[in-house]
Amino acid sequence: MLRLKPGFQVLARHAGFRARGLTTVNASRSLRRATAALLLGGTSTAIAAYFLLPDISRGAPTCDNIPLSPSHFTPAKLVSSTITSSGTKFLTLAIPPELLPEEGDLFAPIWSVFIKDDDIQVERPYTPLDGVDENGNMKFWIKRYQHGEVSRWLHSKQVGDIIEIRGPLKTWSWKDDAWDEIILISGGTGITPFYQLLRTVFSGNSSFQGRITLLHSSKTLSELPPHDILDPLLKFAQHNPEKFRLKFFVDSFGETKGQSSIDLEVHKGSIGKESIRGALHSVSWFPWWRSLFSQDSDISDRKILFLVCGPEKMVEAIAGPYGRNYSQGPVGGVLQSLGYKSRQVWKL
Repeated sequence: MLRLKPGFQVLARHAGFRARGLTTVNASRSLRRATAALLLGGTSTAIAAYFLLPDISRGAPTCDNIPLSPSHFTPAKLVSSTITSSGTKFLTLAIPPELLPEEGDLFAPIWSVFIKDDDIQVERPYTPLDGVDENGNMKFWIKRYQHGEVSRWLHSKQVGDIIEIRGPLKTWSWKDDAWDEIILISGGTGITPFYQLLRTVFSGNSSFQGRITLLHSSKTLSELPPHDILDPLLKFAQHNPEKFRLKFFVDSFGETKGQSSIDLEVHKGSIGKESIRGALHSVSWFPWWRSLFSQDSDISDRKILFLVCGPEKMVEAIAGPYGRNYSQGPVGGVLQSLGYKSRQVWKL
């Protein structure tokens, strides 16, 4: 049996979409393909190989006396459930503190856990907003989707119910000194991994010296992230004006004209080419004569990273569609038209 080394980073957001119910013959073929892929090396190749492996999550055991791990499910208690809008909730799950892994590096700046719907034995990854505290609490902002089995199941749960989770799994590998500028583009609850990252960067636990811009879109003002998410982000921007700024976009202001009740920079319309170009701090660093030369030669040399997370249609419009089995795929959409390359774009 092929085992992935712990160092390989797994794109946790889409790990739940691997093929189900493979026959023995198909599993054998998948295993051979995965083995060949791993021999090529590289993080992207390892991720692609991971998606070719048979799904074993349904057969993962439930353990209530050993630390939290991706290899098994751990019972967690729902300790809080708060409605934040007509379709979203804050849910807080807790595991006994003694079941927290001792390896602190497992909880990377962006990580998630799988939550399993016991009724139909389906799991989906979700991002704890504030990570996990010393008491084993993990807080999630979860939207209920009409065709989302796990999200609907979670919204039906009551305080005191037991919910099984497994993890943590790193969603993306962060390096403090890898980028001069990072543009975070999110939609809906896709802001949760970015909140998790920003909390780490601006809480004093990071040596990152670059600049970060968050562009977030919602359908209406009422669907913007709740105060528990917005308020810390606004404080990060106020206390770090040279390192962080954020802009919000809505399709419609709805019944409220202008901005919401808190001091937000809200624009009507979707996130597009001009808003992305305008978000780049580094645009003003380059003299006018650089525009006479190839755009690609300028852009591709910059240490700029785009992280994109949100509804699939939004991700496709901004960065291009995912590849086979939800691998990264080529860069497309707005970022391709602006000249950015695959090493500068990551779809969560």
